[in-house]
Amino acid sequence: MQDIVPLLHPSLPCPLCDVLGDILKRAGISVKKEAPVNFLTDPREGRSTLRPADVLVFGWDAGKHACVDLTGVSPLVGLRDTGFVPGQAIAKAAAKKMDKHAKACEDNQHSFIPFAFDTFGSLAPEAIRFLERVQRVVHSNISSPRDRGFVFTRLGFAIQKGVAAQLVARLPAILV
Repeated sequence: MQDIVPLLHPSLPCPLCDVLGDILKRAGISVKKEAPVNFLTDPREGRSTLRPADVLVFGWDAGKHACVDLTGVSPLVGLRDTGFVPGQAIAKAAAKKMDKHAKACEDNQHSFIPFAFDTFGSLAPEAIRFLERVQRVVHSNISSPRDRGFVFTRLGFAIQKGVAAQLVARLPAILV
């Protein structure tokens, strides 16, 4: 049984990646969205099979590039097993991504940031720290008072919009 149900399908374009990329560019941070990271290859296949860099942030962590991997999950996953524990689905998703990608990134002088969020709007601690730093950069580069909550507000809206789009897509054709 799979205990994490992803909301973002890996083969589809990531609208949230676009929003995050736009936020970072607006803040003056150099990024590349959906960046192929060639050091993650499967030796049996001889080609890149893992893509941790939904957003690649250049020079983010002490000069290292940061691979940011966005993962959306339902907070209601696993209710049968343990009951509802706030933040449990996000923590599992972030830990799973760290296990999968962090070592390969570190071995290649990159840092890895698991950006896990859920449909209730909660963010993993790593995502919060990342966005708080982005918010500080926005404050230092853009002096408009109306931009104070820009980062969290825009990203929160994008998550809500994505969840709504998925719900509408699952409605029977008669109701649409």
